[in-house]
Amino acid sequence: MAELPPPQSTIADEELMRAYAAGEAAAFVPLYRRHSLRLWRYFYRNTGDAALAEDLSQDLWFALVDCAGSYEVRSKFTTWLFTMAHHKLVDHWRRKKPGLSLSADSEESQRLAESLFAASGFEPDHRLSRQLMAQALLDALASLPAEQRECFLLQVEADMSLAEIASATGVSEETAKSRLRYARAKLRKALEELA
Repeated sequence: MAELPPPQSTIADEELMRAYAAGEAAAFVPLYRRHSLRLWRYFYRNTGDAALAEDLSQDLWFALVDCAGSYEVRSKFTTWLFTMAHHKLVDHWRRKKPGLSLSADSEESQRLAESLFAASGFEPDHRLSRQLMAQALLDALASLPAEQRECFLLQVEADMSLAEIASATGVSEETAKSRLRYARAKLRKALEELA
């Protein structure tokens, strides 16, 4: 009896990417399923624009397809992918004037705000409290300098280590560490003020 290949859900990202680069188109599907939402959230939380986040995400996936043939495992796949995402974001900001930030006025922002905290009950006062806390977090995140916000989101969304964040953003580990420390302190202060 022939041995069945392992299910794609158990195959490491790096192996899937190698398989895709070697011409196995089906290997792209689990990569996309695993990382598409995280990438979209990374772009959305950096731009505050759902449509722009979708465009940047799609551009990134097309770029991944274009460079698949030259893919080499030098780091974790997520580090490589979010480094590409960082570069897409930098390219976008270079083309556009700065000033976009997260906005609490859109329906997408309201859904995001509600999803930031786990439900603790359906009572109106709990829901309002969660919404206020989520909105405070979104506002605090939007008010961070872009470099601090990006380092924070790379850690939260991409689960990147300090060394990986430094590599992805092209700064020293000490600079990345400092940006993360300032971002966390500002976010903590904003949430403490609400409480």
